[in-house]
Amino acid sequence: MPNPSRRPDTTPEGPDHGRARVKLARKWAYLLVSDVVVPLDPDTLSRELSARLDVLCAHLHDEVLDTKALSRLGEQLVDLGYLGPTGLKCTVDVLGKGLTALPEFQPVGRYAERVALAIGALSVGFAEANARFILEQQESMQRSLLKAVRDANWNLKESEARFEEVATSSTSGIMIVSLDGKLLRANVAIGEILGITPEELTGTSLPDLAAPDSAVFLREAMDDLLAGEKDRIRQALRMLRKDGDVARLSLTASLLRGEDGRPSHFVVVVEDGTELALLQGELHRQALHDVLTGLPNRQFFGTHLESALRRVDPAYGVTVFHIDLDAFGMVCNSLGGRVGERLLQHVAQRLKAVLAHERAMIARFDGDEFGILLENTASTPDVATIVANINAELAEPTYVDGHGLAVSVSIGVVHRPAPDTDVAELLRAADLTLRRAKAGRRGQWELFDAERDAADRREHALAVVMPGAWEHGEIGVRYRPVVHLPSGAVTAVEAVLRWDRPGLEPLSHSRCVALAEETGLILPLGEWLLKIASGQASWWRQRGEFDRPLAVSLTAHQATDADLVSRVVRVLEETGLDASALMIGMPERVLAAPEAMDNLSVMADMGVHTVLDDFGLGPADLAVLDDLPVRSVRVSRQLGEQAYVAALLPLVRETGVTIAVEGILTEEQASWWRTVGADFATGPHFGSPAVPGDFLELR
Repeated sequence: MPNPSRRPDTTPEGPDHGRARVKLARKWAYLLVSDVVVPLDPDTLSRELSARLDVLCAHLHDEVLDTKALSRLGEQLVDLGYLGPTGLKCTVDVLGKGLTALPEFQPVGRYAERVALAIGALSVGFAEANARFILEQQESMQRSLLKAVRDANWNLKESEARFEEVATSSTSGIMIVSLDGKLLRANVAIGEILGITPEELTGTSLPDLAAPDSAVFLREAMDDLLAGEKDRIRQALRMLRKDGDVARLSLTASLLRGEDGRPSHFVVVVEDGTELALLQGELHRQALHDVLTGLPNRQFFGTHLESALRRVDPAYGVTVFHIDLDAFGMVCNSLGGRVGERLLQHVAQRLKAVLAHERAMIARFDGDEFGILLENTASTPDVATIVANINAELAEPTYVDGHGLAVSVSIGVVHRPAPDTDVAELLRAADLTLRRAKAGRRGQWELFDAERDAADRREHALAVVMPGAWEHGEIGVRYRPVVHLPSGAVTAVEAVLRWDRPGLEPLSHSRCVALAEETGLILPLGEWLLKIASGQASWWRQRGEFDRPLAVSLTAHQATDADLVSRVVRVLEETGLDASALMIGMPERVLAAPEAMDNLSVMADMGVHTVLDDFGLGPADLAVLDDLPVRSVRVSRQLGEQAYVAALLPLVRETGVTIAVEGILTEEQASWWRTVGADFATGPHFGSPAVPGDFLELR
């Protein structure tokens, strides 16, 4: 499972964030002053809260969320005044909504879980400090009461007046209890807590007011006080209200002694903690649920999944679905975030409806992604049926602010994993399967394939270690001849990559560029290839050893790079190679991108010999040649020696471009392409990629 305490990728900065925090702090101060008693004027309180908000935001941007520091921050809030549960609820409401609205925590899906955990930690610290504050009040009050009752032995009227003054103004329940447990006096506050008037309480046995599971403890505690084993007892206690509900209280009891030192009465002070307990429970719930949809969040889903795997029926197992809404970004960008939120709520309800009769947990992960854990039974439909039902349900339009919206989804499915599967690994597999289902298409689903996953992981492992291999010199540049088919002469040299792995088979150019495309390494690596090869070509020219053009092929990522022309110009200037001596190939499929067309046109204007790679020979391909500034095409390697290919090549030649072909393995293939009119060719038949010295021997 992912670590929610991990800091998101970036930490926004800027003056607008400071102003937004100040505005939030002012709102916080205003609402607190409206709800609770704070011995500070609004401006001072606003400054105090602004400073604490800065600390809170700083922790949210830390790499690891420091929950202990956030708890201490919650403790500091108690020092501002008597905030109590009302102040804590106000604080949670303000921060819960305000933090996720701050510009520095956008998009909200990346920070919502960290914000919930931070508010939870702050609330825990607040609750603990508030409890200590209450205990200190109770002890202070108890000392006053002890003195008042002791004085009562000397002056009954004076003590009674003092008791009335303290007891009446107190929000805590106060009781004077006889040694046999009977209530002699009780204030209004305890009556309000239990829903019983002080008059009705008088004469009642205190243990009888406690819930059955607390009554035994209370009797034992009172016996300990009488026996002198304890001076004071403090304990959470459950007492029965008049309406039958249970009140969760914090109780402190002490024994009063007379002038002769003998026990005379008990003084009992109770504080109602029900509201605080409910608030803490709600905070815990919010930490495990998505605020927008009410569904469990990823953390709760992972915990539940771990439990389900342990108890799963081996005959049926579980199925995990990872769902992503197609085109959700388009909805938000065109109709607004509010419509997007309403759509997410609709999807949550529809998913519940589809699986209403199954043992399933539906969770919202991040953004527009949902998870489903299905505990299969004998009657559970197969995966294809469930996916079809989900798509059918979501395809029914729903109207949001007058817009009829329907959704398609992409789904990754892991069906019946082994019960001992690691939860994090299982969620990774579901996510990876979803990404595979979405690749180049929408509205599709795919089932997890362990063998394909293992192969993909091997590829990914190669891709992520490639930068280190490049730095250590394992990746180098090789050169292969481009042959003029009619004459057999070497008419150009093509630069390619080769990864020599110690103790393993080397990787070819196609594997290298495919791996580099996966991580974005292709941009610096491609520029390096161009620079090394251009330098070598310039060196050959200076020595009179080889003066033919240098050919370099680009990937789709390179072809659409906004800095491509700058990279080419920089390399030509550094190496001294003339633009006319450079041939650059660009995949035909990327020409729909404006950036690729711009790059192609500018390089052609510079004098670079431009080539279209993977040319398809279709009608649309032929139609665009008249409008493109290209001088050559290299037909797709997927085209074999077919009759229709031979028929189309003359049409290509009519546009004035030369034709190249790659992957020639035998003389028979070379002869066929020579016969149908191809001009140039590369491939193992003409020589494998070689280091500079060996290449010169091939020319």
